[in-house]
Amino acid sequence: MNLGWFLLRTLIGTGILTVLFLSQRFWYRALWRVTSNWGRVWARVVARMLYLAGLVLIILTIADGMRQDHGRLLPGGAHQPITTFVGLWFASALAGYLCVKAVHGIEWAWHKLHRPTAPPLRTQNLPERAAALRDFVPDPSRRTFFRTASVVAGAAPFLGVMYGYAAERLRYEVRRVEIPLTNLPVELDGLEIVQLSDIHLSSYMTRESVRRAVDMANDVGADLAVVTGDLITGVHDSVAECVDEIRHLHAPLGVYGCNGNHEIYARAEDLAARLFQQAGMRMLRRENAIIDWNGAQLNLIGVDYQRERMPSGRKMQTLANVEPLVRRDMPNILLSHNPNSFNRAAEMGIELQLAGHTHGGQVQVEILDVSLSPAAFITDYIAGLYHRPLLMPNQPKRMGETIKLMPNAPNGLSALYVNRGIGTVGAPVRLGAPPEITHIVLRSA
Repeated sequence: MNLGWFLLRTLIGTGILTVLFLSQRFWYRALWRVTSNWGRVWARVVARMLYLAGLVLIILTIADGMRQDHGRLLPGGAHQPITTFVGLWFASALAGYLCVKAVHGIEWAWHKLHRPTAPPLRTQNLPERAAALRDFVPDPSRRTFFRTASVVAGAAPFLGVMYGYAAERLRYEVRRVEIPLTNLPVELDGLEIVQLSDIHLSSYMTRESVRRAVDMANDVGADLAVVTGDLITGVHDSVAECVDEIRHLHAPLGVYGCNGNHEIYARAEDLAARLFQQAGMRMLRRENAIIDWNGAQLNLIGVDYQRERMPSGRKMQTLANVEPLVRRDMPNILLSHNPNSFNRAAEMGIELQLAGHTHGGQVQVEILDVSLSPAAFITDYIAGLYHRPLLMPNQPKRMGETIKLMPNAPNGLSALYVNRGIGTVGAPVRLGAPPEITHIVLRSA
């Protein structure tokens, strides 16, 4: 195993666990301080015991999710609400902790830059002088401001998480986008594709919710339907139930899909492909299908989730052995769950890639006209439409550098569309990144 990669992963994992531990300790100590002022001893004990019981449930739920067999540590009926509670608590507690610490950091910096001067003391008695200095408050209103800011900063994430769970997570939207494609024949101009992605059937995503998304996709009336990976979240989730809902997708040219990384985690890639076939659909696994429409053809290619590194840390070439599937006599559309395979797809001459994986970050905020998303840590392609020069060598990109269209693209541009998905992972929350069903209309460039 690559030692540097191992150390980096260990450092990142340790950092995440440390922050999670500190956030839980912070809120427990806050609860301890608040309950210390309660007059009734039994009330203090009950509140603290409930908190500790909640932590035990959290630990059991996490251990349950990490089990590779299909047994349960928790009763099946109780598992869904407990899992939901754990996701909501971790998201809100961590965000609240970080916000409060940010306010404390600002307060510390403010006091360092604005050191107050204590008033002159007439007494020479050292104990009296020390007591007076302790009681000296340089600016009571400023102290009140920062205390109020800490309370607001701590409470806001809890309110935001509840809103993201109860409202925005369920606000599915159909997004229509026209994509001009290089080499698209006039006969294929206007071909419509509906895309679903990242369904994540789980305790957070019910069959009824999947059915609603499928019904909205059918209302689009597209010619072709595609599902770009992550049907489920973990090994305990039912691929069969998810496919049983997807089979109700209707499109004259058929329904096609590709596997995502969560099918790999659950070791369900073969099962998903088999169930797709039994339902009259097709899961493309380093395969292609020729789509005939209006007297012309396009080449639809699909691959399983494209890893960028081996577990040892060694880099891998994405889309390896896919070159023989690419056609030069017709436009190519690639279904690849990971948008990071786009650089290689454009280099190979694939005109359009449809991807998911990012969920649009699930949470996206805008500060000073700059959109911030957790997905930016793993990819340059967060959500929406992107372009790169077609059939040109991949240009290395420095971290944080903006992707720009190259004016000297003699072969035209390759396009990538990243769907925000309809499900969630981790916390069942979406803020600023609502679930998406994409209605794509192909246009001749």
